[in-house]
Amino acid sequence: MRCPYCDYQESKVIDSRPTEEGNAIRRRRECMKCEKRFTTYEKIETIPVMVVKKDSSREPFSRTKVMNGILRSCEKRPVAVDDIEMVVNDIETKIMNSLEREVTTETIGELVMDHLKELDGVAYVRFASVYREFKDINTFMDELHKLLK
Repeated sequence: MRCPYCDYQESKVIDSRPTEEGNAIRRRRECMKCEKRFTTYEKIETIPVMVVKKDSSREPFSRTKVMNGILRSCEKRPVAVDDIEMVVNDIETKIMNSLEREVTTETIGELVMDHLKELDGVAYVRFASVYREFKDINTFMDELHKLLK
């Protein structure tokens, strides 16, 4: 690590501890030449997962967008916020642990619908009606029949 005072390349670590958030390591260092002390932070470099939208545009994966979609579907339903949080955590974990650096909105939508089907039938139908863009009552009824089976 290069010293910010004299630009010397050798330093020794005096103290090392995790940050309050726990997502980085704070290291207190001392320059081997000028003996001044300075602090560095070490954290894991993450590569963002990109979401490929229907129009082929791309944007970084947003946990918040998934959460908001599920919250809208579960509005005025007897679904605990903790259950929604667990669903979002599970979906985010599956996406981040996949070897793919790109995921389609269809994949995310299917993951959400799989979880909502188990969590609350009405929330599932609400989400599916927006996600699958039901054009008429027949497609809506087909989805309801699938849910009932």
